[in-house]
Amino acid sequence: MIREIVLDTETTSTDAKVDRIIEVGCVELVNHTQTGRTFHRYINPQRAVHPDALAVHGLTDAFLSDKPLFAAIATDLLAFIGDGTLVIHNAPFDVGFLNAEFARLPAPQPPTIQLDAVVDTLLIARRKHAGAANNLDALCTRYGIDRSRRTKHGALLDAQILAEVYVELLGGKQVGFDLGPMTALPVAAAAEAARPATPRVFKSRLTDAERARHTAFVGTLKTPVWADYISEEVE
Repeated sequence: MIREIVLDTETTSTDAKVDRIIEVGCVELVNHTQTGRTFHRYINPQRAVHPDALAVHGLTDAFLSDKPLFAAIATDLLAFIGDGTLVIHNAPFDVGFLNAEFARLPAPQPPTIQLDAVVDTLLIARRKHAGAANNLDALCTRYGIDRSRRTKHGALLDAQILAEVYVELLGGKQVGFDLGPMTALPVAAAAEAARPATPRVFKSRLTDAERARHTAFVGTLKTPVWADYISEEVE
């Protein structure tokens, strides 16, 4: 069984050293299928929300003022994640904020989340769709996923949408010969897909003598149709 937790956060701004998490949303996947189990909390950041961030998520200081502190929800969040693999879009951002919040907790503090243990869907998307826009809205458009409810960013809604995008990035749900659902790819394959591609270098296997004979032969031809397409060989 493959258990994964798709996670998203909203924050007061973009600097994890001073800014704070104000919303966290999680969606449980088992074998790349949403189980219906979710985790969602709003959090009092004890600092003002930056106007630029407010324009993105719409969570005001007044709305957050009576919400629990991160310390009050941390145990429940960690219990929900459990032994699941985190799946995050642009993982360094959310992981940076989570680790900063964990560091503020009283001892004993939770272990630091390691980026190499997280599936970053942005890296997978950049590998599959190099040169294209790979934000969540663009991926929804590419894969035909309904995002009409996403008038503002929201941690739980974005996690639910990302869960659908993630499955599509892995190749979508497939059906076996027994007409039962099969998982798209294991977590290890997702991590492999996120690794940067290694450029291929092709070397000529012609000897100098063979190259000379080929050049001499080409010189006897009168304007071959493929002459305009010849490029220099890569040594």
